[in-house]
Amino acid sequence: MVVIENPFLAPLAGDDPARLGPYRLLGVVGAGGMGKVYLGVDAEGRTAAVKALRATGDQDPGMPARFRREAEVARSVRGPGMAAALGHGLGDQRPWLASEFLPGLTLTRAVDRFGPLTEADVRELGARLARTLARIHAAGLVHRDLKPSNVVLTRGGPYVIDFGIARPEHGMTLTGAGSAPATPGFAAPEQVLGRRTGPSGDVFALGAVLAFAAGGRLPFGDGHPAAVQFRTVHEEPDLEGVPSALLGVVTACLAKDPAERPEPHEVERRLRAEEGAARGGPWRAAGLPRLRPRRPAWRSGPLAVELARCAAAVDRAVGSAAPEGTPARRRVSAAAAW
Repeated sequence: MVVIENPFLAPLAGDDPARLGPYRLLGVVGAGGMGKVYLGVDAEGRTAAVKALRATGDQDPGMPARFRREAEVARSVRGPGMAAALGHGLGDQRPWLASEFLPGLTLTRAVDRFGPLTEADVRELGARLARTLARIHAAGLVHRDLKPSNVVLTRGGPYVIDFGIARPEHGMTLTGAGSAPATPGFAAPEQVLGRRTGPSGDVFALGAVLAFAAGGRLPFGDGHPAAVQFRTVHEEPDLEGVPSALLGVVTACLAKDPAERPEPHEVERRLRAEEGAARGGPWRAAGLPRLRPRRPAWRSGPLAVELARCAAAVDRAVGSAAPEGTPARRRVSAAAAW
């Protein structure tokens, strides 16, 4: 899987199509095992991330099924925090799937470049991600691969992307221990062991994501995938760097027993309630006015500047390629993933 971040745009190669469905392709924003992702623009000047499956001869046998599943999930789950599905051509000679194009940085990239988020920003990030997971679960689905590279930070907030291995909540099983398709270190213990994986598996992954965002460290380390999986199942997470005020909720999410993990709504409630108590309690007790809520990192500071630069670069790419008379309206959003 490759996560594509903007504003990097490579020119189309000789074997790239010039158009897929209603989208004129302006360039390649990334490539992965399943195919390529293009920056597309329709006749009204609206942008899209257009994913195209590899040619039949170059495909893994499971690719078409996964691609179709991602399209089905994209149509069934909508709302804030998820890139909107714009269309697809699953029956075309070159199957494609279009979604909102999100000019931004993955959480992995943001932490690598700007360091761990503050406690307040982790609370805001976690509350929003928990709310998005609740919507996914309410639709009867489990994401199964939540991780920092599948969280995109945009000027409008975080988005959860890549539903390529999402499944209906009921009857979830894997093929065997150690064969979990999700990323080691973020897949829950039951997923690693090949057992039924339900919504609580996504909560475990959320805890690992928040630990990374707050501490800048992978909670179960890195190295050989089997070693990471062993630590996930048998050892406690490394939460060094996570603020003490966040340890309770993060640890609860990372419980080995799925029955002991909170539901997404409870995670959001705890993050919001504890944040409100920390901000407002002392001021109220002293009879002083409450401080104005601070803007999150994706709305102010160096990270926000970089996100604005990404969005401006996309606008320039579309503007320079658009024919005369094309309306300036755009549908923009963050990074595409595969």
